[in-house]
Amino acid sequence: MDDAARLNADRTSEPKALHSARKMPQIGLPDRLPPEPLTIADMAELFGVTHRTLHFYEEKGLISSERAGAMRVYGHDDVTRMAVVSACREGGMPVAVIQDMLGAMDEAATPEQADAIFRDTLVSCKRELTAGISTIRRQMQQIENLLNQVVPDHPAADETHPALTEREIQCLKMMADGLSIERIAAAFAITPLEADALEKDVIARLGAANRSQSIAKALIAGLISD
Repeated sequence: MDDAARLNADRTSEPKALHSARKMPQIGLPDRLPPEPLTIADMAELFGVTHRTLHFYEEKGLISSERAGAMRVYGHDDVTRMAVVSACREGGMPVAVIQDMLGAMDEAATPEQADAIFRDTLVSCKRELTAGISTIRRQMQQIENLLNQVVPDHPAADETHPALTEREIQCLKMMADGLSIERIAAAFAITPLEADALEKDVIARLGAANRSQSIAKALIAGLISD
Protein backbone atom coordinates (compact mmCIF):
# COMPACT_ATOMS: atom_id res chain seq x y z
CA MET A 1 0.00 0.00 0.00
CA ASP A 2 1.50 3.39 -0.99
CA ASP A 3 1.66 6.39 1.39
CA ALA A 4 -1.42 8.14 -0.05
CA ALA A 5 -3.52 5.01 0.22
CA ARG A 6 -2.29 4.42 3.77
CA LEU A 7 -3.25 7.98 4.76
CA ASN A 8 -6.74 7.54 3.34
CA ALA A 9 -7.13 4.18 5.03
CA ASP A 10 -6.07 5.59 8.38
CA ARG A 11 -8.42 8.54 8.00
CA THR A 12 -11.44 6.37 7.30
CA SER A 13 -10.65 4.23 10.34
CA GLU A 14 -11.29 7.12 12.73
CA PRO A 15 -14.59 8.95 13.39
CA LYS A 16 -15.08 12.22 11.52
CA ALA A 17 -15.34 15.30 13.75
CA LEU A 18 -18.92 16.36 14.20
CA HIS A 19 -18.48 19.85 12.79
CA SER A 20 -16.32 19.02 9.75
CA ALA A 21 -19.18 18.43 7.33
CA ARG A 22 -21.17 21.53 8.24
CA LYS A 23 -22.27 24.22 5.84
CA MET A 24 -19.61 26.90 5.66
CA PRO A 25 -19.57 29.92 3.33
CA GLN A 26 -17.13 29.55 0.45
CA ILE A 27 -14.79 32.42 1.32
CA GLY A 28 -11.03 32.85 1.25
CA LEU A 29 -10.47 29.58 -0.57
CA PRO A 30 -7.88 29.06 -3.34
CA ASP A 31 -9.20 28.48 -6.86
CA ARG A 32 -8.10 24.86 -6.66
CA LEU A 33 -7.85 22.99 -3.38
CA PRO A 34 -4.90 20.63 -2.87
CA PRO A 35 -5.77 16.94 -2.98
CA GLU A 36 -6.95 15.28 0.22
CA PRO A 37 -5.68 14.54 2.76
CA LEU A 38 -3.68 17.66 3.66
CA THR A 39 -0.93 17.43 6.24
CA ILE A 40 -0.58 20.08 8.95
CA ALA A 41 2.31 21.52 6.94
CA ASP A 42 0.02 21.82 3.90
CA MET A 43 -2.67 23.51 6.00
CA ALA A 44 -0.21 25.94 7.58
CA GLU A 45 1.24 26.92 4.21
CA LEU A 46 -2.21 27.30 2.64
CA PHE A 47 -3.30 29.90 5.21
CA GLY A 48 0.06 31.41 6.10
CA VAL A 49 -0.11 30.39 9.76
CA THR A 50 2.11 28.38 12.08
CA HIS A 51 1.56 24.85 13.33
CA ARG A 52 1.07 26.35 16.78
CA THR A 53 -1.82 28.48 15.48
CA LEU A 54 -3.52 25.40 14.06
CA HIS A 55 -3.02 23.56 17.37
CA PHE A 56 -4.53 26.54 19.20
CA TYR A 57 -7.57 26.62 16.90
CA GLU A 58 -8.08 22.90 17.48
CA GLU A 59 -7.84 23.37 21.26
CA LYS A 60 -10.54 26.04 21.01
CA GLY A 61 -12.74 23.80 18.85
CA LEU A 62 -12.63 26.11 15.83
CA ILE A 63 -11.24 23.42 13.52
CA SER A 64 -10.51 19.73 13.78
CA SER A 65 -8.15 17.22 12.26
CA GLU A 66 -8.03 13.48 11.92
CA ARG A 67 -5.09 11.19 12.53
CA ALA A 68 -3.06 9.20 10.06
CA GLY A 69 -0.84 7.41 12.52
CA ALA A 70 0.83 10.18 14.51
CA MET A 71 0.17 12.76 11.79
CA ARG A 72 -2.61 15.36 11.75
CA VAL A 73 -4.44 15.42 8.43
CA TYR A 74 -7.26 17.55 7.06
CA GLY A 75 -9.97 17.19 4.43
CA HIS A 76 -11.58 19.80 2.21
CA ASP A 77 -14.37 20.37 4.77
CA ASP A 78 -11.68 21.26 7.31
CA VAL A 79 -10.04 23.63 4.80
CA THR A 80 -13.37 25.37 4.18
CA ARG A 81 -13.92 25.79 7.90
CA MET A 82 -10.38 27.07 8.41
CA ALA A 83 -10.94 29.63 5.64
CA VAL A 84 -13.87 31.06 7.61
CA VAL A 85 -11.86 31.12 10.85
CA SER A 86 -8.87 32.75 9.15
CA ALA A 87 -10.98 35.44 7.47
CA CYS A 88 -12.78 36.26 10.72
CA ARG A 89 -9.51 36.48 12.66
CA GLU A 90 -8.07 38.82 10.02
CA GLY A 91 -11.11 41.00 10.57
CA GLY A 92 -10.29 41.17 14.28
CA MET A 93 -13.12 38.91 15.43
CA PRO A 94 -12.38 37.51 18.91
CA VAL A 95 -11.92 33.76 19.25
CA ALA A 96 -14.84 33.53 21.68
CA VAL A 97 -17.17 35.17 19.16
CA ILE A 98 -16.00 32.79 16.42
CA GLN A 99 -16.61 29.86 18.78
CA ASP A 100 -20.19 30.98 19.41
CA MET A 101 -20.79 31.68 15.73
CA LEU A 102 -19.50 28.30 14.55
CA GLY A 103 -21.45 26.53 17.28
CA ALA A 104 -24.65 28.19 16.11
CA MET A 105 -23.83 27.45 12.46
CA ASP A 106 -23.21 23.79 13.31
CA GLU A 107 -26.73 23.65 14.75
CA ALA A 108 -28.30 25.35 11.72
CA ALA A 109 -30.83 23.18 9.90
CA THR A 110 -30.08 24.59 6.44
CA PRO A 111 -27.22 26.35 4.62
CA GLU A 112 -29.42 29.44 4.47
CA GLN A 113 -29.74 29.53 8.26
CA ALA A 114 -25.98 29.08 8.61
CA ASP A 115 -25.38 31.95 6.17
CA ALA A 116 -27.77 34.16 8.13
CA ILE A 117 -25.91 33.43 11.39
CA PHE A 118 -22.60 34.22 9.69
CA ARG A 119 -23.91 37.50 8.29
CA ASP A 120 -25.51 38.56 11.58
CA THR A 121 -22.22 37.94 13.41
CA LEU A 122 -20.28 39.98 10.85
CA VAL A 123 -22.76 42.85 11.06
CA SER A 124 -22.52 42.83 14.86
CA CYS A 125 -18.71 42.89 14.77
CA LYS A 126 -18.72 45.69 12.19
CA ARG A 127 -21.07 47.69 14.43
CA GLU A 128 -18.69 47.26 17.37
CA LEU A 129 -15.68 48.29 15.28
CA THR A 130 -17.53 51.36 14.02
CA ALA A 131 -18.41 52.32 17.57
CA GLY A 132 -14.78 51.86 18.55
CA ILE A 133 -13.60 54.11 15.73
CA SER A 134 -16.13 56.75 16.71
CA THR A 135 -14.92 56.57 20.32
CA ILE A 136 -11.29 56.95 19.26
CA ARG A 137 -12.26 59.87 17.02
CA ARG A 138 -13.97 61.65 19.92
CA GLN A 139 -11.04 60.97 22.22
CA MET A 140 -8.56 62.26 19.65
CA GLN A 141 -10.65 65.38 19.15
CA GLN A 142 -10.76 65.96 22.92
CA ILE A 143 -6.97 65.61 23.13
CA GLU A 144 -6.61 68.01 20.20
CA ASN A 145 -8.87 70.50 21.98
CA LEU A 146 -6.85 70.18 25.16
CA LEU A 147 -3.60 70.69 23.28
CA ASN A 148 -4.96 73.84 21.68
CA GLN A 149 -5.99 75.13 25.12
CA VAL A 150 -2.60 74.38 26.67
CA VAL A 151 -0.60 75.57 23.64
CA PRO A 152 -2.76 78.18 21.86
CA ASP A 153 -0.52 78.40 18.84
CA HIS A 154 -0.51 74.62 18.32
CA PRO A 155 -0.48 74.16 14.50
CA ALA A 156 -3.54 72.78 12.77
CA ALA A 157 -3.62 69.18 11.62
CA ASP A 158 -3.35 70.06 7.94
CA GLU A 159 -0.17 72.07 8.71
CA THR A 160 1.56 69.35 10.71
CA HIS A 161 1.07 66.52 8.25
CA PRO A 162 2.24 66.61 4.64
CA ALA A 163 -0.38 65.83 2.00
CA LEU A 164 -0.72 62.11 1.37
CA THR A 165 -0.43 60.68 -2.11
CA GLU A 166 -3.37 58.89 -3.71
CA ARG A 167 -1.59 55.57 -3.09
CA GLU A 168 -1.11 56.42 0.59
CA ILE A 169 -4.78 57.44 0.90
CA GLN A 170 -5.81 54.08 -0.62
CA CYS A 171 -3.52 52.28 1.82
CA LEU A 172 -5.01 54.30 4.70
CA LYS A 173 -8.55 53.33 3.66
CA MET A 174 -7.55 49.65 3.58
CA MET A 175 -6.00 50.03 7.03
CA ALA A 176 -9.26 51.56 8.28
CA ASP A 177 -11.17 48.61 6.78
CA GLY A 178 -9.01 46.25 8.83
CA LEU A 179 -7.16 44.64 5.92
CA SER A 180 -4.01 42.73 6.81
CA ILE A 181 -0.59 43.54 5.37
CA GLU A 182 -0.95 40.52 3.08
CA ARG A 183 -4.26 41.77 1.66
CA ILE A 184 -2.91 45.29 1.19
CA ALA A 185 0.05 43.77 -0.65
CA ALA A 186 -2.29 41.80 -2.89
CA ALA A 187 -4.39 44.90 -3.64
CA PHE A 188 -1.32 46.85 -4.77
CA ALA A 189 0.36 43.83 -6.40
CA ILE A 190 3.44 44.30 -4.20
CA THR A 191 5.25 42.14 -1.66
CA PRO A 192 4.15 42.04 2.00
CA LEU A 193 7.45 43.72 2.94
CA GLU A 194 6.71 46.60 0.55
CA ALA A 195 3.15 46.84 1.90
CA ASP A 196 4.46 46.92 5.47
CA ALA A 197 6.87 49.72 4.53
CA LEU A 198 4.03 51.65 2.85
CA GLU A 199 1.84 51.36 5.95
CA LYS A 200 4.68 52.50 8.20
CA ASP A 201 5.27 55.51 5.91
CA VAL A 202 1.59 56.46 6.18
CA ILE A 203 1.68 56.15 9.97
CA ALA A 204 4.84 58.26 10.15
CA ARG A 205 3.52 60.94 7.81
CA LEU A 206 0.46 61.32 10.02
CA GLY A 207 2.65 61.62 13.10
CA ALA A 208 0.99 58.57 14.64
CA ALA A 209 2.40 55.78 16.77
CA ASN A 210 0.45 52.88 15.28
CA ARG A 211 -2.29 51.89 12.85
CA SER A 212 -5.20 52.73 15.16
CA GLN A 213 -3.86 56.19 15.94
CA SER A 214 -3.19 56.95 12.28
CA ILE A 215 -6.78 55.97 11.40
CA ALA A 216 -8.12 58.21 14.17
CA LYS A 217 -6.01 61.16 12.98
CA ALA A 218 -7.08 60.58 9.39
CA LEU A 219 -10.74 60.58 10.44
CA ILE A 220 -10.30 63.85 12.34
CA ALA A 221 -8.44 65.41 9.40
CA GLY A 222 -11.17 64.27 7.00
CA LEU A 223 -8.75 62.20 4.93
CA ILE A 224 -11.10 59.21 5.23
CA SER A 225 -14.66 58.79 6.44
CA ASP A 226 -16.28 56.23 8.69
